[in-house]
Amino acid sequence: MVGKFLGGILACAVTLLLLASWGRAAENAGAGEKSFLWKVQAKAGIVYLFGSVHLARSDSYPLSRSIEESFAKAETLALEADPGRALAAETQQRLVLSAIYPGNDTLRQHLSKETYDLAVRELERLGIPIEPFARAKPWFLAMTIGVLELQQLGYSPEHGFDLYFAGKARGEKKIIELESFDYQINLLNSFGDREQELFLLYTIKDLAQAREGMDELMRAWRTGDTQEMEKIVGKPLSDFPEIRPIYEKLYYQRNRTMAGRIEQLLQAEGSTFVVVGAAHLVGKEGIVELLKRKGYRVEQM
Repeated sequence: MVGKFLGGILACAVTLLLLASWGRAAENAGAGEKSFLWKVQAKAGIVYLFGSVHLARSDSYPLSRSIEESFAKAETLALEADPGRALAAETQQRLVLSAIYPGNDTLRQHLSKETYDLAVRELERLGIPIEPFARAKPWFLAMTIGVLELQQLGYSPEHGFDLYFAGKARGEKKIIELESFDYQINLLNSFGDREQELFLLYTIKDLAQAREGMDELMRAWRTGDTQEMEKIVGKPLSDFPEIRPIYEKLYYQRNRTMAGRIEQLLQAEGSTFVVVGAAHLVGKEGIVELLKRKGYRVEQM
């Protein structure tokens, strides 16, 4: 029963790798406003780089014309990880085994009493008992709390832009992954006990701020305001400087890897619509700036 419970929400939880994806669903861009969309050109290829929100509401659609038209022009869709693959029974079983401790090892053994008690209270607030998570790893509990919070506010991966574009492309366009769910899970499992506890603590403390700051976050997304988005994404580092190693792995390391994959796409003939979390595109270490420094022509649309 525990395995089924964890399996049922793990596919949702792994889509929340981005800390900044906790926010209100996107609203349509107004006339004359830019989108979280960039066109990257090289001699051979073209990439349309779209900053996604992983969980959204049904009223997030339709998306702006520039986004839909760019997707239509592309021959290939590139995702961080194809959400459709997470629905396969084999994938879910593998991910569940990666998210729980083996044998008699438990969550309580890897957390301080204070953090464990805080997690219990947070789950109780969300109407979920701690028992199903007795063997869950802290990173998975953190992801799950984020998913449950947004679901209570009416947001769901079912309406997320990754799943939306994957569904539109299925059978019509080539679909590739910049990463994979296995890569993302292995990355989270590479965190030590202290990093995982900090990740859980940050998640719980940040949720209150996220609930209060949803409008600001999504106003920045909706209008393509990269400077405001950068401030929001970077704020946790000023509030919790001890999580910098986590940021390095979840953001900067992945940004460099995905920028390298995008560069490979640009060096080949054809056009690709790339969907990555919006937080990966902003800042000096964001994918947009990394591509600019490599000499590519990058234009926000």
